Parts: sequence; C-alpha cells; structure tokens
Amino acid sequence: MRRFNNTLHHSKGFVLVGFSEWPKLEMVLFVAISIFYIMTLLGNSAIIILSRLDPRLHTPMYFFLANLSFLDLCYITSTVPQMLVNIQSRWRNISYGGCIAQLFIFLGLGSTECVLLSVMAFDRYVAICQPLHYTVIMHSRLCQQLAAVAWATGFSNSLVQTVLTFLLPRCGQYQVENFFCEVPAMLQLSCVDTWINEVEMYAAVVVIKVIPVGLILFSYINIVRSVVRIQSSEGRKKAFNTCGSHLLVVVMFYGSAISGYAYMAPKSNSAKLKGKLLALFYGLVTPMLNPLIYTLRNKDVKEAVKKLLGRELEQGWNMA
Repeated sequence: MRRFNNTLHHSKGFVLVGFSEWPKLEMVLFVAISIFYIMTLLGNSAIIILSRLDPRLHTPMYFFLANLSFLDLCYITSTVPQMLVNIQSRWRNISYGGCIAQLFIFLGLGSTECVLLSVMAFDRYVAICQPLHYTVIMHSRLCQQLAAVAWATGFSNSLVQTVLTFLLPRCGQYQVENFFCEVPAMLQLSCVDTWINEVEMYAAVVVIKVIPVGLILFSYINIVRSVVRIQSSEGRKKAFNTCGSHLLVVVMFYGSAISGYAYMAPKSNSAKLKGKLLALFYGLVTPMLNPLIYTLRNKDVKEAVKKLLGRELEQGWNMA
C-alpha cells in the first residue's frame, strides 16, 4: 500500500510521445486517422443498426457480429480522439487518472475481442459441422452467456494488469513512448525490475491470445473436414464464404497484436517507429476494416443494406 501511495503522489500525469519525433509523418497521420475514425464509426454503427432492424439478421452469427462492432466502436474511441488532440497540440499530456482509464478500457476491449473471436469460430463450427442441431445448441441464452464470458474475461484480465502496472514506481519517468497508455510502454517507465509484471503479461498473452487461437484452429480444422465432405461445389463455396470473413478478421487482429510484442522494448528509432505503426494498425485499421470485410463478403448483410436503403428511398419519395 505504501508503494502504491508513493507512486500516486509523484505521478501527476504523463506525456504521450506518439509520433512527435516525425512531425511530417504526424500531419499525414492526422488526416488518415481522421478518415479511418469516421469510416469506423459509420461502418460499425451500420452493422449494429442492421442487425437490430432486419429480422433475417436475428441469428447467433449476427448477434456476435453486433457485439464485435460495438466493441470496435469503443476500442477505437478509447485512443483516437486523444491522439488527434495531441497531434494538433503542443502539449501531449494525459492525466494520471486518464492514463489508468485508457489502459484499462483499451486492454479490456482488446482482450475481450480475442475471446469473442474464438466464440464466433465456435458458432461457425456448430453451424457447419452440426447444422441439424444448430438452433438447438446455439440458442439465445447460450449466445448471451458466451458473450458475457468474453466481456468478463477480457476486463478481468485488464483489471489485473492495470493494477500491477500502476503499482510500479516510476521515479520521475513520465514520457510514454506511444500515442496511448498501454502495458509495455508503461513498464518501460519503471525504475525497478519488472520481470514479475512481464511474466504475468506473457501468461495473460497465453490465456487471452494463444488459447483462443488454439480453439479457433480446432474449430476451423473440423470445419474444413466437414466442408470437404460436402458433395456440391455450391455448398462448399457457401460454407467457405461464411467462414472466410471471420478467418480474415482473425488473421489481421491476432497477427498485428502478437507482432506488437516483438517491439515491446525497442532500442532504435526504426524499431520504435515499427512498434508504434503496429500499435496503430491493430488499434485503428483493424476496427475500420472489420465492417468492410463482413459487408463485402456477406450476401445477407448486402441484402439488408439494399432493403434498408430501398425503404428510406421509398419513404423519401412518399414525403416528396
């Protein structure tokens, strides 16, 4: 308790270094990030609205997709507004409480997405490998329970890591080598040995990332086996299209998130830049691409969009 109070007393805030070492790059990033942020808000909001309004999308798959879209909206909003303000400001400060909240929310949402993607893989496994029992197995109560487990697991992991991270003394260190507060960047500020935190962090990576990846691989191995047994080429194509969007999202999210750990303690400026760009990718680009991937490759979503647009145009003509 004494250690925690000492840390609190000396830490009035932090400076988010971000991309300040590359001022020309910052101006390009400001425009790109603003566009990506608006597209993310529109795309994910559209999926949530469509899944609520169109009865054909009242299925387990779209229930989990709506959860993913809501998660992505919160995920990107936890970092991007602060980042845009900092790029345009001479001061890049974030308060102590703001840093705690940002780390807790961002890490909690990222951890939740890891678990949620494995739940979505299980849903596809049941749909393709147990089609006759799909509605019986994936009933609404089970879907709600699986979603609740994903959210609870993600934020429980975040709570533990946030508390352990901010218990560390920083001895006057306050410059965060990133554009938002995250665990690896905060550990670099500590003036004591952080091996316990690093062990705990990598253990969390195993639980939150590696185990869900194993479950996803297990699901897709069985899906491929079932698809190969399908006689008609049209049936095989439909099955692969159903899973293709989810698999692409999984590869992008896990690939960028896991790669980010390679730059946890960068030594050179080029390594720092690569680490920050990777963090930008999984914190900004992936949430923006998710709705595009699902809408471009999904017939049901396309038809729901056409139906909704057709209804709006018809109402517009009637009012005119």
